[in-house]
Amino acid sequence: MEGKRESIEAVSHEATEPMNRGVKRGQLRVLLGAAPGVGKTYAMLDEGKRLLGEGKDVVVGFVETHGRATVSAMAVGLEVVPREIVIHRGMELTEMDLRATLARHPEIALVDDLAHSNAPGSTYEKRWQDVDVLLDAGIDVISTVNIEHIESLGGVVEQITGVHQRETIPDRVLRNAYQTEVVDLAPQALRERLAAGVVYPAERIDAARANYFRIGNLTALRELALLWVADDVDNALQSYRAEHGIDSRWDARERVVVALTGGAEGETLLRRGARIAARSAGGELLAVHVTRPDGVRHPQTEGLAELRALTEKLGGAFHQVVGADVPRALVEFARSANATQLVIGVSRRSRLRAALTGPGIGATVIRESGEIDVHIVTHDAAGGRFALPGLGGALSPKRRLAGFALTLIGLPLLTWALVNFRSEESITTEVLFFQLLVVLVAIVGGIWPAISAAVLSGLTLDFLFVAPAFSLSVYEPLHLLALGLYVLNAALVSYVVDQSARRSRAAERSAAESELLATVTGSVVRGKGALQALISLTREAFGLTGVRLLAGAEVLKTDGEPAGNNKSTTVTVGDRANLELHGRDLDGSERRLLAAIVAQIEAALEHSDLTDTARELEPLAATDRVRSALLSAVGHDLRKPLAAATAAVSGLRSADDTWSDADKAELLTTAEESLRALAALLTNLLDVSRLEAGVLGVSIEPVDTEDAITRALDELHLGPAEVELDLDPTLAPVLADDGLLDRVVVNLLANAARFAPPGTRVRISTSALGETVQIRVVDHGPGIPAERIEQVFLPFQRLGDTDNLTGLGLGLALAKGFAEGMGGAVEAEETPGGGLTMVISLQAAERAEGKQ
Repeated sequence: MEGKRESIEAVSHEATEPMNRGVKRGQLRVLLGAAPGVGKTYAMLDEGKRLLGEGKDVVVGFVETHGRATVSAMAVGLEVVPREIVIHRGMELTEMDLRATLARHPEIALVDDLAHSNAPGSTYEKRWQDVDVLLDAGIDVISTVNIEHIESLGGVVEQITGVHQRETIPDRVLRNAYQTEVVDLAPQALRERLAAGVVYPAERIDAARANYFRIGNLTALRELALLWVADDVDNALQSYRAEHGIDSRWDARERVVVALTGGAEGETLLRRGARIAARSAGGELLAVHVTRPDGVRHPQTEGLAELRALTEKLGGAFHQVVGADVPRALVEFARSANATQLVIGVSRRSRLRAALTGPGIGATVIRESGEIDVHIVTHDAAGGRFALPGLGGALSPKRRLAGFALTLIGLPLLTWALVNFRSEESITTEVLFFQLLVVLVAIVGGIWPAISAAVLSGLTLDFLFVAPAFSLSVYEPLHLLALGLYVLNAALVSYVVDQSARRSRAAERSAAESELLATVTGSVVRGKGALQALISLTREAFGLTGVRLLAGAEVLKTDGEPAGNNKSTTVTVGDRANLELHGRDLDGSERRLLAAIVAQIEAALEHSDLTDTARELEPLAATDRVRSALLSAVGHDLRKPLAAATAAVSGLRSADDTWSDADKAELLTTAEESLRALAALLTNLLDVSRLEAGVLGVSIEPVDTEDAITRALDELHLGPAEVELDLDPTLAPVLADDGLLDRVVVNLLANAARFAPPGTRVRISTSALGETVQIRVVDHGPGIPAERIEQVFLPFQRLGDTDNLTGLGLGLALAKGFAEGMGGAVEAEETPGGGLTMVISLQAAERAEGKQ
């Protein structure tokens, strides 16, 4: 077959080759729409008329009016190339006559439906290939296409609409087009067009409105179309900038670059960058990691794979560049991407390290960024994982060491300065300077560095500045008292500092405890995954090596790996589990918090048990819904056939035998019909008794919808004169109970046939919407007021039925109960133009089984 295709193409190219020599290739303009009916064909013909008015040679190569009067009227006045007739399996099909269009050789050809598949036997398989030949011949082409037909978007469109699109065009066809324009129409306006019969004929309107043409679907498709064109415009802009050597930033759209190291703060930075990008329409998120050219991997880069996945999940793109100078590499990448924002994390370096090593990456990026806005984002991960602050000691060891360091450095420098500038009257100033040094040491390092500074500075003062100089002797008792007061002042100041630090640490501890309790409570509220979150939080909060939740010998949840020589503590969680803590013993305040966490773990276990119980009860609930619906209808349906049969038999047994043969036959027929209905009702009652005994459930299996519809038509003796079928032959089976589905279809079909006006037909259609199959029963009867739509599913809503020929008469309540028992639903909708549409929704069997 491929060889045949190649030979056909070779013949075609030979036919057009003389025309292509020295001919400039034509230009392709594409009118892109979000969905059928937005006005692409109308706009194409309107543009053709405009160009014709300007003196251009314009012909219609192919146009598909779909029976729309406005489109047909717009084509009037334009030259139309006759279509080519292709015979396929005895059927006449019409396609664009490529050879005739080439022979006519206009300046501009209007070719509708670029993604169309040509009939078998045509020169080319796809219409876009025909258009490519026209372009090679130097003919400009204006064409139309919907966003659903773009090959790369096929999967996305199927997720949105549930419809797999078979007719597609390669992305390159649109990317190489000279111009792509969006023919835009608001979703609600398009639905109004659809309801008015402008897009589809009346018999297709209701299914289209309920499936493909939903507001959500149309909005998503519209966004895809606009984004496609915006991306196309962006590529054109980048090409223009490159061709003209433009390096400055053009804020055509918001581009946010997030710098990642691979550390735990990466998630915070990415989410902040995504929020910034989302503030403007069409914002773009770019993540970048700079790798040093020596190839040495930083320990934090192990998390880059997770950050790459998160970037893609947020709709961004991940990039990795190599550069010895990290700040310069970041800025150069941001400029090359025409970025408007650059997001980096706050430095994790200490102030002392920053003072010793100079400005960090953040400061350099800000200095080099120029017109790019830089966001420096703080993050909890920079300080390590979440942990409660300890209560032991007021000041940290680092602060005490800093106090001693200040004493050892500051005291010699101060002494040197005072010795060089001393005078006979400067003793008071010298004392105050030494006192100031002691206060500073007390503020920085607390009581012990302050006392050390006080003693050393006092001895220095006495040795160098108090007579006799260069001696530690004290002649005046007042001098000794002054030295004591000097040390006392230092101790008091350091005590105040120590108490302040202690209270600050206690406040931090309280805030951390509150945060922990709030997080624990939120974990239980979240439900799913709460148990694992609580176990992980327990280990991190108390700095443990491992935490395990055990039910006997079974490990329910675990976080971390306890070492063999670590201490362990076991806490009872209710009456069904134990919590093992490995790593260290907890103090009193930590045990108080642990009790709160254990209570929440117990609640999470109870929530998990209830969820499992509810899942086990789901089949019983489905059976109960069926039984309830059946019992609610039996009491209503049993009376009429019983009364009719009794009356008929009583009449026949009457002593006054004045009945004619015709009367007797009618009475016998009435009795027979009524007894048949009673037998069916008794069968249903038997099924109910089996349901109550638990020996009869809803038997779910793959069922062909077409078979169920055929059985319903046979049961109701309905044919083509009463019912119109529009069944999808490619539809997957549904997961249903074969017998119950028959009863649902029979009920709805009988109801529709009963209310359909004379001369009209009930329409039954099937379609797929995602993982759901829908059976639609459409009538054009009196319909139901909007305020009564929900009431029709209540028991005994018979709307005036009085005859004895209505089948089992279980009502819409029973049909809804049966459908819900099978995991589906029955809904009522207004039929466009008047009437009622009943929609049966069931899960598709193939896709459902594929998930298991």
